[in-house]
Amino acid sequence: MVDVGGEFQCERAHAEAASSPTTAEAAPIPPRKIIHIDMDAFYASIEQRDNEELRGKPVAVGGSSARGVVAAASYEARRFGVRSALPSVTAKRKCPYLIFVKPRFEVYKQVSQEIRTIFARYTPLIEPLSLDEAYLDVTGNLKGMASATGIAKEIRAAIRAETGLTASAGISYNKFLAKLASDVDKPDGLFVITPDMGPGFIETLPIAKFHGVGPATSAKMNRLGIHTGLDLRACDLPFLIKVFGKAGRFYYWIARGVDERPVRANRIRKSIGTETTFLEDLTSFVAMRHVLAELAAKVWRCCEAARMRGRTVTLKVKYSDFQIVTRSRTLPAAIACVEDLGEAGITLLAPLMPPPKGVRLLGLTVSNLEDETTDVPYHPQMSLAL
Repeated sequence: MVDVGGEFQCERAHAEAASSPTTAEAAPIPPRKIIHIDMDAFYASIEQRDNEELRGKPVAVGGSSARGVVAAASYEARRFGVRSALPSVTAKRKCPYLIFVKPRFEVYKQVSQEIRTIFARYTPLIEPLSLDEAYLDVTGNLKGMASATGIAKEIRAAIRAETGLTASAGISYNKFLAKLASDVDKPDGLFVITPDMGPGFIETLPIAKFHGVGPATSAKMNRLGIHTGLDLRACDLPFLIKVFGKAGRFYYWIARGVDERPVRANRIRKSIGTETTFLEDLTSFVAMRHVLAELAAKVWRCCEAARMRGRTVTLKVKYSDFQIVTRSRTLPAAIACVEDLGEAGITLLAPLMPPPKGVRLLGLTVSNLEDETTDVPYHPQMSLAL
């Protein structure tokens, strides 16, 4: 696999999503016009754009060795069942003619910035989710355009003209539905979910397709007889909170097409981390200590650049059989230096030694972040013609 060192692994905002209205009825708010732009097979499409010999062929970005993992797959490869996070050996078995390409993250970042520059022509309210997708609030946009669909069409055309890539767009009156809409007509598609369409669209949607409902939660819902949006809507709020905790409120409202989360231009980072997969399994504590020191250095550089400090350190260990173990420790004060970060990681690793089997991957993450200039923790606030 590719060492993702230096790449931020920010937690998705499950907690931030966990709460639209807090009363029995949603307070009326002015309708928003939200666009979700999702680049099509972003990494793989860039590789095909830059190398004409790869065009029209099944391409996987990632390592081709026995230890490798697919980071991204072209649509030609996806037809064979190749997807991101799939072990390279499995991907090759599914698609014998699969072409592996080493990732070029600096190129992907540069192209991502070009695309965000296009977004900024229309609105300053841009919330990136990753290098290849973002929410845009175009309710009041810089060009004074009344139609969010018209804006999405212009943005997709500009992306194609200026980068040679295609993007899919979802347009709706909230973030949850815009995200769902962008998946409807991929690749190179556009889909609108109007306020009139929202409830009906959600009714027939399988729970596994709900953005914000992961595989484990989906399986739990299925065991409770919740298979579709209509099933979820039939559950009352006290039941969902009892079974799913704070997230139950989020599930209750999205089943009704309600999502009041704003598009946040300055999205608060919730964690900073990195991980690396080894070509050969590690069994030596000394070797793993050395790796943790390198990971700590990478994470600390990111913390310095973001001017953030964290109190919680999480260690991730993946064994040779793909079993994953995580260990966390929350400190009374923010970590002050890279040495302390490295030592915290080693403290978490020590009880796992000697390892019961070879270690395939180590990861280190800092969360519970604080702005170093204020020493005050960040606490995310929750908050139409399309």
